[in-house]
Amino acid sequence: MFRVAVLEGDGIGPEIMESALAVLRQVEDLFGIAFEFRKGLIGGRAIDERGDPLPEETLALCRESSAILLGAVGGPRWDDLPTDKRPEKGLLRIRKELDLFANLRPAKVWEALIEASPLKPEIVRGTDMLVVRELTGDVYYGEPRGVFREGGRRVGINTMRYTEDEIRRVVRRAFEIARLRRRKLTSVDKSNVLEVSGLWREVVEEESKNYPDVELEHLYVDNCAMQMVRRPTTFDVIVTGNIFGDILSDEAGVVVGSLGMLPSASVGERYALYEPVHGSAPDIAGRGVANPIAMILSAAMMLRFSFGMEEAADLVERAVEKTLSEGYRTPDIYSEGCKKVGTAEMTERIVENLKRLKG
Repeated sequence: MFRVAVLEGDGIGPEIMESALAVLRQVEDLFGIAFEFRKGLIGGRAIDERGDPLPEETLALCRESSAILLGAVGGPRWDDLPTDKRPEKGLLRIRKELDLFANLRPAKVWEALIEASPLKPEIVRGTDMLVVRELTGDVYYGEPRGVFREGGRRVGINTMRYTEDEIRRVVRRAFEIARLRRRKLTSVDKSNVLEVSGLWREVVEEESKNYPDVELEHLYVDNCAMQMVRRPTTFDVIVTGNIFGDILSDEAGVVVGSLGMLPSASVGERYALYEPVHGSAPDIAGRGVANPIAMILSAAMMLRFSFGMEEAADLVERAVEKTLSEGYRTPDIYSEGCKKVGTAEMTERIVENLKRLKG
């Protein structure tokens, strides 16, 4: 029995979560396993019902679970609240409380959607990379920070700071993931300018001795940004710090042309949270037109990284690919000549393809 905390969140969160759970229920039937899904409140709904974007009972539920599925949080309804009371604070707090230090962002080109990429098909075809971003350190958290008066003028300060232990744990996780894929790791830094990046590169080199079966390359961040556009198919796993990873993971999403369909995971030593990259889309909530694919692919990541169910994860991804190749599209990815469907029918088609592919 795998215990999963289900945090639907706001906007389209409940709709796309139901799609992911439908897929996982089919996985239960096909593989003879069992999930226990337990729901908790987060974000705007939690504010409305509990006065807190992350109630203590939700945090306790997550700590008692093997993995966490999250829909989306936020919306204009809560924009007038103080910054520390907004829905997004619930997401930031859960990452901190559970020490989710590594963000995993896959970026894959789906052949059926290859024209969505801004790059030429011959350059982008076959791209399948995963960015591992350190999530709890770097300039976003380093001290000192703030705006100060110095000589009568304002000075803004943020501190880029990493301990070797913070670097080592995320790098080790990236090497382990690379072993599950094509056994190539690209470490990204700016060690020609930044001392902290010099330490980053030293730790990566030290850790690489424990993974002789994984090919390692180092790139400066500016060069990496260029090479992701020039030769995206040559990347497998990319590992980098918080600020560089923030930028590069979004670039990877644009390269493959499907930013709104990308899943993600935030993982630590003990806990892992899986969520789509896109937002809560309150303008289409309740209309039955939301694209569930990013949420479904986030569930596939959960199968792979939390439960070691490689075959099941592959099957879900193949079912998504087959459904797209058959021409089914939700409105956000629709193009002329395709079959426009809503959330429910897209989910049904993916579930049916799960059954067919499993045979």
